Amino acid sequence: MDRGGAMEADPFHNAKEDEHMDAQTFKAGKMKMIQPDSLKDPKLDKLKEVLLGWINESLKAEHIVVQSVEEDLYDGLVLHHLLARFAGVHLTLEEMALTASAQIRKLEAVLEELEKRLEQQDTKWDVSLIHKKDLLATLHLLVAMVTRFQPEVELPSNVKVQVVVLEVSRTGIQSDVQTEVLTEDSSSPLFPRRDNAQEVSDTTDDPMEQLMDMEVKQTMLNFVNKTMAGVGLQVSDLDQQFSDGVILLLLIGQLEGFFIPLSDFRLTPDSHEHMLHNVSLALSLLADLGLQVSAVQAQDVVSQDVAGTLKVLYALFRKHGG
Repeated sequence: MDRGGAMEADPFHNAKEDEHMDAQTFKAGKMKMIQPDSLKDPKLDKLKEVLLGWINESLKAEHIVVQSVEEDLYDGLVLHHLLARFAGVHLTLEEMALTASAQIRKLEAVLEELEKRLEQQDTKWDVSLIHKKDLLATLHLLVAMVTRFQPEVELPSNVKVQVVVLEVSRTGIQSDVQTEVLTEDSSSPLFPRRDNAQEVSDTTDDPMEQLMDMEVKQTMLNFVNKTMAGVGLQVSDLDQQFSDGVILLLLIGQLEGFFIPLSDFRLTPDSHEHMLHNVSLALSLLADLGLQVSAVQAQDVVSQDVAGTLKVLYALFRKHGG
């Protein structure tokens, strides 16, 4: 096939008899396919890996394990659970849609609710594409969901793929090769929109440098102290006072409205091991609540790493204070 050229129409005279010809695609007049070389791009593999990890971490409590973003989202089950998890929308739908028609009906209902919340002006997916396991459309949908529901998750930046765009007509096929952007180069995964915690310098592209901006730290400090005022706790040093995990656990309990039994953590930790236990418990609770904090280990908070501590607090701020 010549790029930008036309093919003879003869192969399509008997399209109705060809069981491999997708009638819907033919009628639509346009389709996209990722170039084979782009499918081997390490950046694309990394994006798929991060998205897969995000799904599995988010749905761990439901014991749902997804092995492939291409193969496992077509029937609507996983998307339905993600919608319930992050948007609190519980649709009255059959759990397992076994027929194609039932799967499409489920996808229609789930995508309709998702799109209300994603607020995308020009969606790059639809029910048909997701049901056909179209990788490009599925990736666009998942990136939009992560960006909207959990912007603290760090997606690989500047992921692009080369796609072949096929225009089908009665006279043949016109083809063109285009670049499709999956994640932006200039966007910060931690700051997709500006608010009180995001009035940071525009001169740096590093999210961690932005997070360490004094204004952001002050916003986090105000958020913490406002929350903890009811229990008589005051924080003046984010780095040090969160390193043993005690205030972090109490903060999570206050914000989420539950009590963490004193037997589950060390109220007065007197060793590095006790501090690691407390912070690990806090990160586990955040994960169970759907607040995944990427690339932060308990050791980061215990060692008073300002970036790690702020990322944890920012995840809570996005949910409760933003």
